Amino acid sequence: MKLSSLAVGASAVPAALAWGGFGHISVAYLASNFVSPATTSYFQALLGNDTGDYLAGVATWADSVRYTKWGRFSADFHFIDAKDDPPSYCGVDFDRDCKKDRGCVVSALYNYTTRLLATDNDAAGGELPASERAIAAKFVVHFVGDIHQPLHTENVARGGNGIPVTFGGARFNLHHVWDTSIVEKLVGAAAHRRPYEAAKRWADELTEEINGGKYSQDRIDWLRSANLSDPIATAIEWATESNAFVCTTVMPNGPEAIKGQELGSDYYEAAAPVVELQIARAGYRLAAWLDLIVSSINSQSSPGDL
Repeated sequence: MKLSSLAVGASAVPAALAWGGFGHISVAYLASNFVSPATTSYFQALLGNDTGDYLAGVATWADSVRYTKWGRFSADFHFIDAKDDPPSYCGVDFDRDCKKDRGCVVSALYNYTTRLLATDNDAAGGELPASERAIAAKFVVHFVGDIHQPLHTENVARGGNGIPVTFGGARFNLHHVWDTSIVEKLVGAAAHRRPYEAAKRWADELTEEINGGKYSQDRIDWLRSANLSDPIATAIEWATESNAFVCTTVMPNGPEAIKGQELGSDYYEAAAPVVELQIARAGYRLAAWLDLIVSSINSQSSPGDL
């Protein structure tokens, strides 16, 4: 694969972080429960962390770095602005929705997956330095989480940032509610006070649900679209799946109907299972994606389907 140059241009930083920090950390801990031993060893060495926190410790790095002078180029990489019309039509189209000059989460996942594979990415045709591949790994860990947050696949009101609502009587915007409020109510106060401890505990609970609980019959289907030969097609599939929830759950009656509404009771009851499902999918898929990358690197063969 040839490396696409996507790190160009700067834009205004979105007002909210996908899944907050807690959701990203949960996705990372969940992935670390499912990756192969070879994958664990590879990324512990690459990231310079031989503890069980090696993925969780970098899960929010991409959200922090985009506020720096160096990292502002990556602001648009956290989302794809589907130009749909919820609730009558939801859908993601790469050519239509991914900014040609600045990229999006779909093209970014392709770009940094390619950099991690690092077989022909520099002028000499050799591997990228480990420091560059570590940066790519941090982006991949984060962007797989981002693409599973429904409002990171939606253009209406800047992904819900421009829709005022309340949650438990407090004023927020719709994006914040999906990033943080629903998760914190679902998991409890520890999600805010002790995020790493609470995220690890939640990830372990979801691991049990995936292995032998309510998600055990679905997990194989979650991986059917994972194809390392075509990261863009994979990411579009995941983004389309996330975006569908905008019509069914996020804005079931359209953006105007939800403005100013209290979302902490009946709306929460419908949304919380979706948030849990998307966190579970993101963690399980991230593990599979990292396994595919390491398997390809170790075998030095052409990447293929899962």
